[in-house]
Order: sequence, then C-alpha cells, then structure tokens
Amino acid sequence: MQIRRRPPNPAIAVEALSYRITADDAEPRNILEKIVWHKDKEVDKMREVVPLAELRKQLNDMPAPLNFLEALRRGKTSPALIAEVKKASPSKGVFREPFNPVEIARAYEAAGASCLSVLTDVAFFQGSFEYLKQIRQAVQIPLLCKDFVLAPYQIFLARSRGADAVLLIAAILPDRDLTYFLKIAKSVGMTALVEVHTLAELDRVLALPEVELVGINNRNLEDFSVSLDVTCDLIAQRQEAISEKEISIVSESGLHTPADVQTVANAGATAVLIGESLIKEDPSEPAFDSEQARMKAKVSVLFGAE
Repeated sequence: MQIRRRPPNPAIAVEALSYRITADDAEPRNILEKIVWHKDKEVDKMREVVPLAELRKQLNDMPAPLNFLEALRRGKTSPALIAEVKKASPSKGVFREPFNPVEIARAYEAAGASCLSVLTDVAFFQGSFEYLKQIRQAVQIPLLCKDFVLAPYQIFLARSRGADAVLLIAAILPDRDLTYFLKIAKSVGMTALVEVHTLAELDRVLALPEVELVGINNRNLEDFSVSLDVTCDLIAQRQEAISEKEISIVSESGLHTPADVQTVANAGATAVLIGESLIKEDPSEPAFDSEQARMKAKVSVLFGAE
C-alpha cells in the first residue's frame, strides 16, 4: 500500500516503487491518505501559531516523562492494557455523547489500565491536545499521544502537553523519518510505539535501530476490515527477530471479548490497545453507580479477573 503525501511533497515508498502525484491524480485515494494530506496542512498552521523553538522551550519547565514501556512490562493486567480515550472514528462516528475525557481517563486508571492512549486528531477523530493536557493533570499513569505524526514538531507538541509516548505509523513514514523520529522521541525521554499493519512494514521496522515497542494493527487500511490473524500471523512469522531484539508487542483493533484478548496474548502480544469496546455504551449493560464502576466491570470481564 502506498500513502502519498500532499502535493508537492514526494510520495512515501513504503512497500513498492514511489511516484510523484500529477495534476490528474491530485485527490486522496482513501481515508488514510485524506487524513495525511489534511494533517500536513494542520501542522503548517500549528507552526504559525506556536513556533517549534517556543515548544522546545516549554519542555524545559516540564517534569520528566513517565516510562511508558516499563509500565507495560509491569502490566496491571495480563496482557497489559492501554485504554484509549476516543470520542469518534471516521468509519463509525461518535462513540460517546456527552464525552468527558477526564472522567473516562480516571475510570480507566481505576479499572487497572497500565497506560492510556489519547486521540489528539481533531478533524477525523474529534480528539484534542487539550484533552491530553487535561488528562495528564488528572491521572498518574503514562500517556500515549495518538495522532498521525508527520513532522518533529508534533513530537515536541505531544510532549509539551504531557505525553510520555508517541505513535509512529510505518505506513505513512519512510525509514529515514522513522529513524529520525525515534531519535527525537528518545532525546526528550519519550517512548515510541511504532505501528505496523503488514509483514513488509514489520520487516522494515525490525531493521531499524532503537525500536523497542511495536504495535500490530489488526485493521486493514484499504478496506477497514479487522482480523486478529494479523497479530497472530506477523508474530509467528517473525518471532525469532522479535525475541532477539527484546521487542514488546501491542495488539491493536478488533479486541471486543475475553477470547479476543486471550487469542493475541497466546500469539505473543504482551499488551493490547482497546478503545471502542470499553468506551462505547451498550444499552443492554446493567446500571452502574459511576463510570469507574462500569469500567472496572468491563475490564474485569475482558481480562478474566475474579
């Protein structure tokens, strides 16, 4: 799959030959490409409001980031849970209305999440860097800024708002950028979760230095279908390399039942990232006194707790 950058930027050669976008082919071909092109413009506007030099100054007054990877390795559940604060998605619309990100984050922490993932993309996921900032002030566990990172600026922005980790998506970043962004994240004390969707992407990532945490997304980026076989197959095919490099694996998307969680854990995932199945309210659920009680019950079921 090729994800092209907005003209006049060159295309990203992720699995095949790269080519430039011509005037006759100047519209995004799929939702991920649409998001990437929009994000390019969004980052340009952000730089105009707060220059990179100013962001970097802001980091001088911040406490050291929490250790995201270590929190997963110490997991409060097995596998460790990264619970996602996610209001909406392009394919499924709004998951929760009204949406109180701080209340949800606190409920996740009380329910046993090792870390949290916070959507910060505004246009497609109705997220916010303000949510990230508010949540950082409300919880004591590490936070992942989940966005479509295309520039170093976004890493510094994420850290300035309290993120301890940042998502890097192999499908939209060439190896040169991945290597550079990994170094930037490390330089400010952040963990990088490098996300892959295919065996070709995993092979690219395994060849890079400084990769410690890999997310395997079970969602097909072309048709948005989901299969847990993606996690199972990719780990099975590259188990030796994953073990040799001591890489921790996070399984993402499509985890709705205890059987789903157990399937990817048996395959070798040491953590799972779950959003929709936790955050979405089900009319058939029993009544709970609080969001925390509701979340504790859901996590207990998913992870087989007594």
